[in-house]
Amino acid sequence: METVETDAGTARITWHKATEPRLLLAVGHGAGGGIGTRDLRALAAGLPAHGVTVALVEQPWRVAGKKLAPAPRTLDVGWRGLWPALAGPGLPVIAGGRSAGARVACRTAVELGAHAVLALSFPLHPPGKPEKSRAVELLGAGVPTLVVQGGNDPFGKPAEFPEGPYELIEVPYGDHGFVVPKRAEITQDQAVALITDGVVKWTGSLG
Repeated sequence: METVETDAGTARITWHKATEPRLLLAVGHGAGGGIGTRDLRALAAGLPAHGVTVALVEQPWRVAGKKLAPAPRTLDVGWRGLWPALAGPGLPVIAGGRSAGARVACRTAVELGAHAVLALSFPLHPPGKPEKSRAVELLGAGVPTLVVQGGNDPFGKPAEFPEGPYELIEVPYGDHGFVVPKRAEITQDQAVALITDGVVKWTGSLG
């Protein structure tokens, strides 16, 4: 674990290192949770065996114990401040995040020189307000991008996403946290495996 001082406050990185790394995946959390979500834990556990070091990033507001995320601009400031520590190992860095963290990764990818973007549960719009689309952030990422989206995500179902220069993996029945109901045709473990296997395959295509 490493703390990093940023202009938005003290941030924290939890490292899960590959023995022979070729890529580094830095993943930020959402506006309502931390790095303990099942998808982030699964990626941190599974990717190092495939040559991908995983850095789970906690934004300053989370480290400070606050319950509500600040404005998007402040989130970007924190992410920018962390970037030198993420780029320090000298590996190509995949900027990643879930929900609000995915938006941060998309907004800053080109500016920071990210190798690619991983967007988990990208919040295409607020629930029930499809007219307030954030598609411009996703479409403007400017680097190879993978979206992993729950089939029943109220922040944007896969069918709602515009065509664009990105790949999309659907987690059937999954909500914004990739939770699948018990009546679903896949189990929760299968849903998580779908995410990790998809990300492993995608990172393999990045070289």
